[in-house]
Amino acid sequence: MTALAPTPAFRFVDLFAGIGGFHAALAAYGGECRYAVEIDRAAAAVYDRNWGHNPLGDITKDADEGVMKVPAHDVLAAGLPCQPFSKSGAQRGMEETRGTLWFNTLRIIEEHHPSVVLIENVRNLAGPRHDHEWKIIVKALRQEGYRVADKPAIFSPHLLPPELGGRPQVRERVFVTATYNPKGIGDDRPAPVATMADRFNGWGPDAWDLETHLPLDPDHHVSGCDLSTSERLWIDAWDDFVQLMWERVEGGRLPGFPIWADHWVTETDLEIPLGTPSWRRIFLIKNSQFYSENQEVLDAWAGKWGVFTEAFPPSRRKLEWQAQDTPTLWETVMHLRPSGLRAKRPTYVPALVAITQTSIVGPRERRLSPREAARLQGLPEGFDFGAQSNGATYKQLGNGVNTGVVWHILREHVNRDRDILKTTAKGKRILAAVDAAPAAPDKVLAEMFPVKG
Repeated sequence: MTALAPTPAFRFVDLFAGIGGFHAALAAYGGECRYAVEIDRAAAAVYDRNWGHNPLGDITKDADEGVMKVPAHDVLAAGLPCQPFSKSGAQRGMEETRGTLWFNTLRIIEEHHPSVVLIENVRNLAGPRHDHEWKIIVKALRQEGYRVADKPAIFSPHLLPPELGGRPQVRERVFVTATYNPKGIGDDRPAPVATMADRFNGWGPDAWDLETHLPLDPDHHVSGCDLSTSERLWIDAWDDFVQLMWERVEGGRLPGFPIWADHWVTETDLEIPLGTPSWRRIFLIKNSQFYSENQEVLDAWAGKWGVFTEAFPPSRRKLEWQAQDTPTLWETVMHLRPSGLRAKRPTYVPALVAITQTSIVGPRERRLSPREAARLQGLPEGFDFGAQSNGATYKQLGNGVNTGVVWHILREHVNRDRDILKTTAKGKRILAAVDAAPAAPDKVLAEMFPVKG
C-alpha cells in the first residue's frame, strides 16, 4: 500500500474491523485511520499486512465505563459482530455477550460525538425478531443528538452498476447511518439512504456477467479450489439429468420446484404423513407427478449414475434449478447445500459466507478462487492475504463488508445530511472529501495497492 496524503481529508475509527472493508472505502475517500480493533488474530494479521496498522485487541478493554483509549475522530465505522442477529446463530441479540458490544460502541460515540456514524450488520438485524435491538440502537443515537432514520438502509452490491463500484454478488446488508445534529437541523425522521428498490443509470442486476464483470480468472485449476472426484460425479450426473430433461420439455422450462430423487414414487403410491407442512406437501406431490410422467427415463438415469448408492449422500440426490434456460449444469454457478445442489445463471453469485458453501463456477469447473472472492468484496488486486489457507481467506471475506457498498452508503448519507454537515468543521471535511471523490473507489484503491511483480 502506498502512503496516504500527509494531511488527511478526515479521520476515522474502524471497529470490529475484520480485514478492512470499511478501511478500504474510507481511505479511498482520503480518510486516515486513527484507531482500529479486531479480536480475531488471523483477520488482524491481514489488516496489519495491508493497512500498516495492527488492530488486534478487545474493544471492551478500550472503551468501557471509566475507560476510553479510542482517540477523537470524524467518522465512526463499525461492522458489529453479526452472530447475535444472524439467522445462523442463536439470535439472542442483546442477551448474548457479543450483543452488548453495541454498548461499547455507544460509549465511544458518547465520548467523541463523531460527525458521521456508519454501522453495518446482517440483513436479519432489521427483521421482526430483532425489532427490540434495532429500536435500542436508534433510540440511543437520538438521545446523543444524532439524526437517524426510523428504518434501516438495506442494500446489496449487485444493485450498483460496475462504474459505481458494484459487484456481481447478492449481499443484502443493513446499514445504520447517523449524523451528529445537536441543533436539530432538518427533519428528525429522515428516509434511509438506500433501499433494495434503488436502481442506477438504467442498470438491471440481471445484466451482470461473471466472465467479464468480475472478471473470472482464466485458469481452470487453482490450488485449493479444484473439485473432488465425488463432486464431479454429482455434477456430471445432474448435468446429464438436465440435458435429458431439455430434450423432453420441447420449448418449456425445467421444473422450478426442488427435485427430490428420494421421493420419486408414482402418484398412486404417494403417501404423505399427517402433519406434513403445506410447502413440503406441495413439493412431494410435484415430485410424484414429475416421476410419473418421466418414470422410464428417470429410472434409467438413476441406474446409470448410481444415484441411490452410497456414492450419492441424500443431500446430493436433490437439485434446485434456478438457472432458467441455461443449457447445461456446467454453465451455471452452483452451491452444494444441505438442501441439494442449487444451480443459478452465471450473472451474480449468492453472498459470500463464512462457511464452506463457496460457489462452484461451472465454466471454470472449480470453486471461486480467493482472488475472485476478494474482487466480489471490492478489494483491489494488490490486497495481500499472505500465506494463509484458502479457508481462512474465504472466512474473512465472508465476514467482511463490501467496499463499493460502503462507498455508496457514505456518499448517499452525506448527500442526505449535507445541510447539517456544512455547519461544523468536521462535517465540512467529510463533505469536501466525498464531493471531490470519483464515482467509485476502484481506481483509487488500485493505485494504493499496486500489484507486485
